[in-house]
Amino acid sequence: MKKKFKLADLDCANCAQKMEDAIKKIEGVENASVSFMMQKLTVEAAEDRFDEVMKQVVEVCRKVEPDCRIQM
Repeated sequence: MKKKFKLADLDCANCAQKMEDAIKKIEGVENASVSFMMQKLTVEAAEDRFDEVMKQVVEVCRKVEPDCRIQM
């Protein structure tokens, strides 16, 4: 399953890259990309674990960029 999300308050391209790298390391994530210019997050993961994976994605994003929010 592949879903796209809008990001709010993502302030730096370096943080976007750190987020992307960290999200890709989460177990169950098949692929992920964070676009700083478009302020978008794309996550691809197994459908049966998607909600669980997204909880971890939110935590990772908060650690890297505390002001950034994923609009679901």
